[in-house]
Amino acid sequence: MRMATQSSSHPIICASFNQDNSCFAIGTRDGFKIFDCNTGKLLYEQVIGAFVIVEMLYRSSLLAIVGAGEQPSLSPRRLCLFNTVSGTALRELNFLTSILAVRVSRKRLIVVLQEQAYIYDVNSLEIKRIIDTVPNLKGLCAFSANSENPYLALPASVTKGSVLFYNVIDLQSHSEIHAHRSPLAALAFSSNGMYIATASEQGTIIRVHLISEATKSYSFRRGTYPSTIFSLSFGPSADRPDILLATSSSGSLHIFPLGLDLNDSQTVIRKTDKANTSMSEPVALRATVSVISFSGYFQEYGLRVNHKNEAAWSLEHELNLLTAVAEKSST
Repeated sequence: MRMATQSSSHPIICASFNQDNSCFAIGTRDGFKIFDCNTGKLLYEQVIGAFVIVEMLYRSSLLAIVGAGEQPSLSPRRLCLFNTVSGTALRELNFLTSILAVRVSRKRLIVVLQEQAYIYDVNSLEIKRIIDTVPNLKGLCAFSANSENPYLALPASVTKGSVLFYNVIDLQSHSEIHAHRSPLAALAFSSNGMYIATASEQGTIIRVHLISEATKSYSFRRGTYPSTIFSLSFGPSADRPDILLATSSSGSLHIFPLGLDLNDSQTVIRKTDKANTSMSEPVALRATVSVISFSGYFQEYGLRVNHKNEAAWSLEHELNLLTAVAEKSST
């Protein structure tokens, strides 16, 4: 689940998975680290100062990084394209205001500012388009790296939850979806770029939309009382998404099965601190849920759901990201 930047009280400032969920990167007050999702191994580390954005390009050596401004050389207005093999900067891009979000694919680099979004060719760094946006103080955006549905989603209003879609290859506006009555708080594309999940500042309802038809496919109630949605994430299904996850200020992880033949299509599985490991019926859905916490841990949970909407989960693996040490090469 992609995470937004948080306050200085947390040891981890930012964290994000790469496009195929094979690795993830974190930014701390001291530098940044890259981990392998499958093994939990620390693959790369740089201790050079605080970072608020660390974005990977799949498993390549290219990183897009933005400093937190705590050191003069790490300005939040400067984007650095960093090579992990040479350990040096390949190119720097400077802006007049702070960079709030960065997304990258094999063809495009997206830089989001408070009132603009820049689309670059990732190889030449030629500016392909500058999009003027509504005031976007949190840098809210979603980006699909899928080559068949290369969409960028941005807020279209500061008073209601409308989403604008741009095709970053043909550089044209695609559509607009009116998702919520309240302003947006979170956005996420499915891995195939066909669906988008949205949540408003109220945080009580989460919706899933089919982008090609600009229609609502699912609507889920997260809870009765308002809560801040920190992140949304789809399961990595190549076709129709199977699950949607949401983290919020309520302290729980909510899991919404999509398209399962369950008794209640509005079902929600709420993951709290107490693990449930038993189940009485055959399993309809199995999933591994990976979570990065701002306190500095990577956790993997095994999830099982049956057709009676009974869920069981267990903590399979936990890693302290702050104390992890990279293995030394024997050569």
